[in-house]
Amino acid sequence: MNRAAFLFALPAFMLLIDWYVWQAIKTLSRSASESTQRIITIIFWGFTVLSLLLYVVLQYMPPDSIGKNTRTFLWASIAIPYFSKIFAVLILFIDDLGRLFRWVVSFFYKPEVREAVVENTRETIAPNGTTPSDAISRSDFLMKTALVVGAVPLVGFTWGILSGAHDYRVRRIKLPMKNLPSGFNGMTIAQISDIHTGSFFNRTAVRGGVDLLLNQKPDLVFFTGDLVNSRAEEVNEFINIFDKVKAPLGVYSTLGNHDYGKYVAWPSAQAERQNVLNVVAAHKQMGWNIMMDENKILEQNGDKIALIGVQNLGFGPAALRAGNLAKAYSGAEDYPVKLLLSHDPTHWDAEVRPKYPDIDVQFSGHTHGAQFGVDLGDVRWSPAQYFYKQWAGLYQEGDQRLYVNRGYGYIGYPGRVGILPEITIFELIKA
Repeated sequence: MNRAAFLFALPAFMLLIDWYVWQAIKTLSRSASESTQRIITIIFWGFTVLSLLLYVVLQYMPPDSIGKNTRTFLWASIAIPYFSKIFAVLILFIDDLGRLFRWVVSFFYKPEVREAVVENTRETIAPNGTTPSDAISRSDFLMKTALVVGAVPLVGFTWGILSGAHDYRVRRIKLPMKNLPSGFNGMTIAQISDIHTGSFFNRTAVRGGVDLLLNQKPDLVFFTGDLVNSRAEEVNEFINIFDKVKAPLGVYSTLGNHDYGKYVAWPSAQAERQNVLNVVAAHKQMGWNIMMDENKILEQNGDKIALIGVQNLGFGPAALRAGNLAKAYSGAEDYPVKLLLSHDPTHWDAEVRPKYPDIDVQFSGHTHGAQFGVDLGDVRWSPAQYFYKQWAGLYQEGDQRLYVNRGYGYIGYPGRVGILPEITIFELIKA
């Protein structure tokens, strides 16, 4: 579909959704006064007109004419209501299927029976077989249900922007290891992932998340990729926030798929490469030790373990593979514990477990837990689970473990519902 056809098709689809939902609103408001009905009509169709105008303006407005955060919120103000209305349409469609079925069936009955069948069926029947005058019809019930169902995601996704986007949660995980040297027993590691500075709209809240991390006083900090959405300059206004992230044993980081700028059109291959170099430079400017297919030997109390970091290695559909684990692993073979920073959790099953059984823990991010779902104790669900075998939390196969961080930031939808931004604190324990 070319751009011109899309520009026409989407508004037509939006109008169709609004017309369908309007039928329910008009029916349910039929008992209201004329003035009330007029107000409801103006509000409903006024929003439709504003949404369509805003859609057209955003399509033709020069990209740099408004800030990225303003543009994101304007798109969200269109997308979230219509996404919510789709849920209402699904319920209304059930009602219309019922109407169609009754209409077809009515042709097999006598005219007087046909008329009764076509009428809305009452939900409540009195003991004598009559229908109470104040009973709600099945059709009205489904219409009201549709509007409630449509309102739930509207409220939820709006709240996810206002509150969930920066509702940072600290998760504490114990990592027992049978080969852990005594000098590292009890050491704490903080992990954050998927910062996505290009999406932030609240610097104060972002700084609050950093303060929350520092209050945990970790011995070591890991950042597992996606500092930006695509362009290196997105991080510039946040360098003076994230350069406050410090730890006694250092901060170690790696790159994620978004850090390579593969999702924008660059004027040349050199410009694309320079963007990656600028992202790497930002890590260094913040005082983070970025690991580009290399390892670092950590020493504490006379004992040593190996820390390995690779560039992005993803093994899903259209995943980016830029790293080299064999190169990063070289020189770390003889150390009793090996910790791996690798952005994409698909790397674990595809290469780490089959070829490197002595890598004890892989620390990853990437999935964001889809920024939407249910995450209450042992009850966990997210659309992410249909795309990733390991999508959030701790996984174990034999003596090897993978931890998938839910992410510090967000991309696309500027919020989180149910799957909240995460700061993970690990404690290494000698098993």
